[in-house]
Amino acid sequence: MIPNTNYQNLKDSYLFYNISQKIKAYLETHPDSHLYRMGIGDVSLPLCDAVIKALHAAVDDQASGATFHGYMPECGDPKLRKTIADYYHRRGVELLEDEVFVSSGASDELGDILDLFGRGKTVLIMEPAYPAYVDANIMTGNEVIHVPAGKENGFLPAPDSDITADVIYICSPNNPTGAVFDKEKLQQWVQYANSINAVILFDAAYEAFIEEAEIPHSIFEIEGARTCAIEICSLSKTAGFTGTRCGYTVIPKELVRGEMNLNQMWVRNRTTKTNGVSYIIQKGAAAIFTEEGQKQIHDNIKIYKENAACLMEALDKLGIWYCGGKNAPYIWMKCPDGMSSWEFFDYLLEKIQVVGTPGEGFGACGEGYFRFSTFGSPADTKEAAKRLISLLGKNKI
Repeated sequence: MIPNTNYQNLKDSYLFYNISQKIKAYLETHPDSHLYRMGIGDVSLPLCDAVIKALHAAVDDQASGATFHGYMPECGDPKLRKTIADYYHRRGVELLEDEVFVSSGASDELGDILDLFGRGKTVLIMEPAYPAYVDANIMTGNEVIHVPAGKENGFLPAPDSDITADVIYICSPNNPTGAVFDKEKLQQWVQYANSINAVILFDAAYEAFIEEAEIPHSIFEIEGARTCAIEICSLSKTAGFTGTRCGYTVIPKELVRGEMNLNQMWVRNRTTKTNGVSYIIQKGAAAIFTEEGQKQIHDNIKIYKENAACLMEALDKLGIWYCGGKNAPYIWMKCPDGMSSWEFFDYLLEKIQVVGTPGEGFGACGEGYFRFSTFGSPADTKEAAKRLISLLGKNKI
C-alpha cells in the first residue's frame, strides 16, 4: 500500500480539541458552572417554519408511489437550481441555472473543488484563515502561500503583483475576522486573478449577514469575475442548515483554463463522484428562497446580529479594538494588555466562564487576537457581555 504521504505534512489539529479539553478539565473541577459558549460557529436557533413544513411534505412524498423520488440529478434538482439563479437575479447578478450546482454543504465543496486543478498547484490563502483551506491543500499536495493580514489593513490584504498562484481563496464576510471586502478591493483581486490566469475560490458562506448596501454579496457583482471565479455558498449559517447539510456552488461557463471548461469539468466530476443531494433536503432548501422563507431566516439572522451588537457595545465601552460583527456573525478582537490568545482564553474561562476561540488557531497572524461567535442564545450573550465589562473594565490584566 502506498499512502498519501502529504498527510505527514499536516499540523496537529489542536484548536478545537484543546478547547474541548480545557473545558472538560474546568467542568470537572467546577461541575455546577454554566459556561457562556461563544466559540464554535454553530447555530442555536431551529430551522424556520417554512423549511420544516417543506421537509415534512417531502418525507410524505417519499411514502407514496405517486410522489416517491429515488436518485436526484447529480448537479441538483433543476427547479432548485433555477430558484437559486433567480435569487441572484433579484440582486442584479445574471446566472444560468446550469451554472448553479447543489451541494451537501460548503465544507464538502471547498475540499472537493480541488479536483478541478490537479496536484502540485500553488495556492494563495489569506491569513488568519479557516483551517480547512490550508489542510485540504496540504492533503492534495499543493504549495500554500500565506498572505498575511492584520490590524493595519483591517484584515483585508491587497494582491501583490510579485506573487503568482494558480488558486486564490477569498472569504468575505470572513471567518474568523468578520472583515468584508468592498467592491473596490474585490475588483483589485479579480483584476489580479485574470492577469495571472488564476482562479478565485470565493467563500460566500456568510453573505446573508451583510447589511451595508455597498458590500458585495457575490463575487459576480464584480466586473471580470465570470472569467476567474468560482463561488461556494452555504445554507448552514444563512438558514440553520449546519445539521441538515446543503449549499450550492456557482461556476460560470466563461471560466476556461488550458482550453478546458471548468463548468463542464464539474458536471463530469459530480456525475462521477456523487449521487446528488437527497430529495428531502433539496425541498427544504427550496423553501428558504420563498418570500416567507426569506422573511423567516432573516428574522433569525436579526437575533444573531442583535447578539453581535451586544458584544460590540461591550467592547466599545472597554475601548478594545475589533473588526467584524456588523456584516458578519463573528467578532475579532485584539487581546488586551498584550496577552496571547490562549492566555486570554484561559483568563476568560477561569474568571467569568466565557468561552471564545483563540486567534492562533487560525494561523500565525491570528496570535494576539480572539474570535467570538454570535450564534449563542441572546440571554447568554447579554450575560457574557456584562461579565466582559465587569472583568476587563475593573481589573488590570
